[in-house]
Amino acid sequence: MTDIRDIERAAGRLEGVAVETPLLSNRLLDEIAGGKVLVKPECLQVTGTFKIRGAYNFLSQLNAEESQRGVVAFSSGNHAQGVAAAGTMLGIRTAIVMPEDAPRAKLENTRRLGGEVITYDRYTGDREAIARRIAAERGAIVVPSYDHEYIIAGQGTVGLEIARQCAALGIVPDQVLVNCGGGGLIAGTATALKAHNPGIDVHPVEPEGFDDTARSLRSGKREHADPAARSICDALQAHTPGEMTFAINRALLGDGLVVSDTEVRAAMRFAFANLKLVVEPGGAVSLAAVLSGKIRTRDRTTVVVISGGNVDNELFAEIQREASG
Repeated sequence: MTDIRDIERAAGRLEGVAVETPLLSNRLLDEIAGGKVLVKPECLQVTGTFKIRGAYNFLSQLNAEESQRGVVAFSSGNHAQGVAAAGTMLGIRTAIVMPEDAPRAKLENTRRLGGEVITYDRYTGDREAIARRIAAERGAIVVPSYDHEYIIAGQGTVGLEIARQCAALGIVPDQVLVNCGGGGLIAGTATALKAHNPGIDVHPVEPEGFDDTARSLRSGKREHADPAARSICDALQAHTPGEMTFAINRALLGDGLVVSDTEVRAAMRFAFANLKLVVEPGGAVSLAAVLSGKIRTRDRTTVVVISGGNVDNELFAEIQREASG
């Protein structure tokens, strides 16, 4: 299993590649929470999401023969951009299987970053099976979006930064909320945080209908999302936790939190108006959990990870025009 040494080595590989995103505070957010809230804005990261961390950590460890064969990934859009960007940096050919209804910004950015985009229907197709078939045909390497030790270690550098930044500020956080799809970000982040502060609480946050990690933590086995579920949070629509990620998360995480699309929209408006951040729906769920009172924050110090900011202009403008109620 991934440990703190793997994450520290990943941080070394990412030096000069990934941005060390800051911890932000906001007086209004603290007033709403009744405690201290620190926001980790990975929407300011390279490609607008934390995904470059895991993608680069994976691709940079391929040997010369593997690099020559190229890679294939499957993604709703953010991992796609991370893989495409990392491939371009390292001179590795990349192809990414993406939903045909992925946000246009994610499709266009993946192509702009040098990736070959292969689309499929997310509700009838199996993206992993498609990617593995293409990889077999081409002799390429498959880059999983979350269920791999290199990916988990790379994403874990988010937690490593949080731990080090809080220590520099003289702050000991009580809890950290992390957006959760397949579980790679929170598995790595929790591993790093627990290594520095074993008593810290780490909670996954998911959108309604895609709360498979929350339900899996309760049952002790990997549960599946309802195939009929729909959410504005396109980045968090994994249908079951990864095998490797769940093994880690089951041991390290507290209860899962679940938010509605309405609460996510409100969080996106709050982030833009008060934090001056453009946040995508899937990137806003942890902030939504704080703003909607899904967890006790009064008299506590809470860190919130905003995982991405890749949202289509039209959708973002529509959400900002809505009454904040």
